[in-house]
Amino acid sequence: MKLYGMTESGNCYKPRLLMARLGLAFEHLEVSSRNGTTRSAGYLAKNPNGMVPLLELDDGRFLAESNAIMLYLAEGTSLLPSDRYLRGLAYQWLFFEQYSHEPYIAVRTALLTYPERAASATPERLALTLERGNKALGVMEKHLAANAFFVGEAMSVADIALYAYTHTAGKGGFELSAYPAVSSWLERVRAEPGHVPLEWKP
Repeated sequence: MKLYGMTESGNCYKPRLLMARLGLAFEHLEVSSRNGTTRSAGYLAKNPNGMVPLLELDDGRFLAESNAIMLYLAEGTSLLPSDRYLRGLAYQWLFFEQYSHEPYIAVRTALLTYPERAASATPERLALTLERGNKALGVMEKHLAANAFFVGEAMSVADIALYAYTHTAGKGGFELSAYPAVSSWLERVRAEPGHVPLEWKP
């Protein structure tokens, strides 16, 4: 399989981390919105949305969107619960990550990290992303104060999805020390077999 993506992107890190955890062989191909390669004719022929990550299967078919890629790859493994309710909870946290977490924590971090985003980093937008990002961390803190992971008793796709941008949230000005249960969970995820850092590529 081939995985197209930006090494520094949390959304692209999610499938890389999952594939490392499962021991799946793949080739990483670096493409980026920062240098225009995601807008090239060749890439748009693969993914008309011009986004990353993008998974190319061995049979030549393509699958986009980080959480969809993770659900596809995790099918039939311990990272996607077989129990119907627990699977529903995994989906719940994946939607939470995309609608209540990533748009604020990831976006605020990008606004403060990438020079080309500086013009969009207005005081109002920074304040909004900080407020709503902290709200998301608060929801996570409440859950993790009583649970080791997000679904059941073991790590799942939900943990991988939420780990990707939470572990770098400090770059966005979020004080993770204010969330001890979240901080402990981050350590548990890092301690799981097969863990690889954000910078890892096969």
